[in-house]
Amino acid sequence: MSNRLNVLKTCKLYIGGKFSRSESEHYFQALDKKQKPLANLCRASRKDLRNAIQAARKAQADWAGRTAYNRGQILYRMAEMMEGRRDQFIAELERAASSKRRAENEVDLAIDRLVHYAGWTDKYPALFSSVNPVASPHFNFSIPEPTGVVGIVAPDDHALAGLVSLIAPVIAGGNSCVVLSSEKLGSIACTLAEVIHSSDVPGGVVNVLTGFRDELVPHLSSHMDVNAVLCAADDPGQKKTIQENAHLNVKRVHFYDGTDWMKEGAQSPYYIMDFQEIKTTWHPVGT
Repeated sequence: MSNRLNVLKTCKLYIGGKFSRSESEHYFQALDKKQKPLANLCRASRKDLRNAIQAARKAQADWAGRTAYNRGQILYRMAEMMEGRRDQFIAELERAASSKRRAENEVDLAIDRLVHYAGWTDKYPALFSSVNPVASPHFNFSIPEPTGVVGIVAPDDHALAGLVSLIAPVIAGGNSCVVLSSEKLGSIACTLAEVIHSSDVPGGVVNVLTGFRDELVPHLSSHMDVNAVLCAADDPGQKKTIQENAHLNVKRVHFYDGTDWMKEGAQSPYYIMDFQEIKTTWHPVGT
């Protein structure tokens, strides 16, 4: 059996709650830490990206309209599913880029981080809302509301913990997202997409693409139906492209490069607020 041919997994794109191959039918190979073939990854095209953005836009209103309690339940369900596949994630991380102990720590942290944000879904609005004093017979309230569709450029280090740390606060706040995974560790993102698919997350809320980010980032950052971009990749060229294109529809932009996703400080309700807009309403007193 030592001469048996290893059957590599072909990781599909995750768009609109469905797994699909790239419309270009192009693939590239991900390598493990020993530079041996790890998986076949779809090379997403501009059309795949457009499809993912359309799916995210279609899903966002319903997701934002759900109760905070329900969003928390679904995030917790993601944690439950990851716990059930803990050994698989550890094995994949160990083979791709990590030691067994570091892989175990990263998987456990990713699960705990989902639980952390599940607990914040019904609490951050109370923490960051306010009743404002005004010089007229009105109540004046300021409350956070979702930004909309968020493009996420994933980090290359800590492929699982980093990706969960980006997705969880974005969707906890009622946004939908389109994720451009790490080119080197895209197989981990695809396995996470399988967890998302089986965790009651509505189709289109999270969309995961593999491919070459130099090809996709310009289209993601210039697309008029993307409201914000979150970049955690430490690539000066990609960051410059995002900054230059963000003005087209005044996108909200955040760069998280250099963040150590294994630290406790990499989780906070302020990460949720990075993709919230403050809405202020007036209401007459006594009405």
